[in-house]
Amino acid sequence: MADRLKNKTAVVTAAAQGIGRACAVAFAAEGATVLATDIDLGKLESLKTAGKGKITIRRLDVTNKDEIDALAEEVGAVDVLLNCAGFVHHGTILDCSEADWDFTLELNLRGTYRMIRALLPAMLKSGKGASIINMSSSVSSLKAAPNRFVYATSKAGVIGLTKAVAIDFIGQGIRCNAICPGTVATPSLDERIAAQGGTAAARQAFVARQPLGRLGTAEEIAALAVYLASDESSFTTGATHLIDGGFTL
Repeated sequence: MADRLKNKTAVVTAAAQGIGRACAVAFAAEGATVLATDIDLGKLESLKTAGKGKITIRRLDVTNKDEIDALAEEVGAVDVLLNCAGFVHHGTILDCSEADWDFTLELNLRGTYRMIRALLPAMLKSGKGASIINMSSSVSSLKAAPNRFVYATSKAGVIGLTKAVAIDFIGQGIRCNAICPGTVATPSLDERIAAQGGTAAARQAFVARQPLGRLGTAEEIAALAVYLASDESSFTTGATHLIDGGFTL
């Protein structure tokens, strides 16, 4: 299929690499006009060519309210908002300092809240409806994983936020869904493996927890995001979409 997102505009956060980048590219390939944002403007540059003219880039820190408000003022009503910015903290509650807690919740949860709160008014005013997609995780309120205390807490919050937005604006054409990936091969995962010694055993431990016997790919997550962004999912809102290789079975 092609042009599934024709004539739609989309904003994607954390688009410089990994899942966010794959989603920006996939949206553009399906005809959307995409604004790809990230704090790393250098890494965003390659999206200009990858998007074949359909992607523009902009630096955005989702922990900075003023930057988000400025973006919302500039872009007006968009058809799709994908909140992908996040951070994975390693450790139990005893390893989670006040600073770790504050940073993780600020980025993973408050960043999503701020983006929706800033862009939603124009979506509502347009009267066209819109699709909001939030990146949660299978490690959340759905399943526990060792040493993911504050990460799971923040991603559980994303699920709750998603459902709350969905129910409050269901009558006004706003759909809000969450994607809950399992372990996906991304630069972020590579960094976590490196932090654990970078050994083959460390990588295999991540693979082993996926019953399908492999890691997911960013492109597989992006395929689900395209569906949720498109009119094909017009009867879907407030849902948590697991794409986790059987991790939660």
